Amino acid sequence: MATTAKPARKPNAAFMKPLTPSPTLAAVIGSSPLPRTEVTKKIWEYIKKHDLQDPANRRNINADDKLRPLFGKEQVSMFELTKLVSGHLK
Repeated sequence: MATTAKPARKPNAAFMKPLTPSPTLAAVIGSSPLPRTEVTKKIWEYIKKHDLQDPANRRNINADDKLRPLFGKEQVSMFELTKLVSGHLK
């Protein structure tokens, strides 16, 4: 009984398509078009670099001056993050 290797999984083209960030989002990640995956990665780099995770509940992100216009409030959960960011991509 021979086992057959699974073919390598192809990345979803929708995730790999470069999208242009809005001026609000560009203030955080830069203005060059990026795939959704890279946008999320860059936002998390920014959050960690500026220590914006809530110390009491690490799932929450505290907004600083650059993130406040993006979030529209003082604090968001990491689960809200992708929904909020997708509204700033074209």
